[in-house]
This record gives sequence, structure tokens and C-alpha cells, in this order.
Amino acid sequence: MSKGFTADDVARQDGRTFAITGANTGLGFETARVLARQGARVLLACRSEDKAQAAMDRIRTEVPEADLAFVPLDQANLASVNNAAEQIGKEPRLDVLVNNAGIMTPPRQLTQDGFESQFGVNHLGTFALTGLLLTKLAEQPGARVVVTSSIAHKGAPLYFDDINAERGYNRVKRYQQSKLANLLFMHELHRRLQAAGSTTLAVACHPGVAGTELSRYIPGGKLIGAPLLNTLLNSPAKGAWPTLMAATADSVESGQYYGPSKRREMAGPARLAKSSSKSRNPELMLRLWEMSVDMTGVDPGI
Repeated sequence: MSKGFTADDVARQDGRTFAITGANTGLGFETARVLARQGARVLLACRSEDKAQAAMDRIRTEVPEADLAFVPLDQANLASVNNAAEQIGKEPRLDVLVNNAGIMTPPRQLTQDGFESQFGVNHLGTFALTGLLLTKLAEQPGARVVVTSSIAHKGAPLYFDDINAERGYNRVKRYQQSKLANLLFMHELHRRLQAAGSTTLAVACHPGVAGTELSRYIPGGKLIGAPLLNTLLNSPAKGAWPTLMAATADSVESGQYYGPSKRREMAGPARLAKSSSKSRNPELMLRLWEMSVDMTGVDPGI
């Protein structure tokens, strides 16, 4: 697919079920909208029922017959993650888990369980939810786990010896760390699934520089309205193309990473991308996995 992958390339998904975290807005919403349009059952796993309901109402204005359901999920609270996994596990089937939810560059704060919030929400919540749903996913041959990372993972530090930022907090570097953790997790999950002979695929994606993402880097989003800058940004709809490719394309193989094809992976149709060598370091992959099991109490069992 030399031209790259867009929403127009998403095949019919009738009979398949997708769980999407953070599906009420931005990239998650656009992913849910396209999948619903193509006949999938879509579970919107979000913190706010009101916002999830509003998102479902918006989708149904375009797709009146859309098969949608709300799953309460707060990734800053491991009890909520457990409850969400239990609810999703009661579905007749689960074909794809799209880990999209995340936070970006907030002031230092802790999750309900006492973890630095960006690492806690973006990585540990994703790790726990995925680990709790692997058995359910395994019921469907060729099921997929999609993890959303960022181009910000390149050059990211790792603070294994100060994971909760007790000795200092740089909000951008902590965000970068969480996105590197997403990729280390995906690569280790892929390795373990392959070793276990599982048909479940572990893949990752990034949206390039979508307006929803960049606006959080800039105080007040002051530059987002600039016409010139907007020409360089992916809209949320276009930013979702790599997610849609990772979740649905027949060409996808486990362990792969997808991102935009133009402007140094900042915009354009989706294609195969390459994550940093650090994100594929086996020692770091294993150390993060073991730390995540200890911190969450969730052992994926593979």
C-alpha cells in the first residue's frame, strides 16, 4: 500500500468487537466513529458516562444503526481498570483492544494508587487492562492489542530509579518516558505472545502531530489557530489513520509500529514506521515488564 492507509481503506468489520479507551474525544472518538460506520460493535471505555453518551449520540447521527456501549474506565485507578476488564470480559467476543487513552504534560500529580500520573495512566493503566484481557482476546484467532505511542518517545529518558518523580518532575520528559514505555511494553508483549505460540498480535501506532496532541504542548494552545501551523497538523480524523491501520489492516504483523507517512511522520496517510532502538532494547523491555507486574499486581501470565 504505497499510497498509505486512510479511513477509506478500513474494510467492513461486521461481527467484530473493538474496545477503545478514551473513545469519547479526539483520536479515540474518530477511531470509534469509523469502526462503527464499518459495522463493528464498539465499546467506548471512558471516565465520563456523560461524555461517552454524547460521543455515542454524535456517532449515531451519522450511523443510526451503530452498535455502541459504554464501559466505565479511569486508568488512574487500578480498581476501575479491573472493573472495566471484568465488564469487557462478559462480551460475547473481543477482537481488538485499542489502548488510546492518555494524558499529556500535566503538573505533577499521583494516581489513585500513588503513581506519577503520566506513567500511571499512559503505561500502567494500559499494561493492566491489556494483561487482564489477554485471555478474552485469545478466544478470537488473530485478535489484536493496539498501543498508542508518540513520536515523542524518541530520545526519551527512563527514570526507573525515581519512577514516581519524587526527586524532580519535568512534565515533558515524563510524558516522553510514558510513550517510550508504551513501545517497550508492546515489543515485550509481542515477544511473549510469539514465544507462547499465541495468534494474538501486539502492535503500536502514533498519530504524528495531531491538533489534539500539540495543543497540550503549547500553553493555552495559543498557536493552534494559526493558519500556517494548522496546515502542518493532522486533524483528529487523520491522526486516527495509524490507529485504524494497526487495528484493521490485513497487512499488519505482530510487533509492528505505524505512523503518518509525510513530513517526518508528522502527517499524512499511515504506513509502517520504525520505533527507536531504545524501545526495542530487550533488557529495558524485561525490566519494565517486571516493574509493571509489581506495581499493578497484574501478571499477564505469558
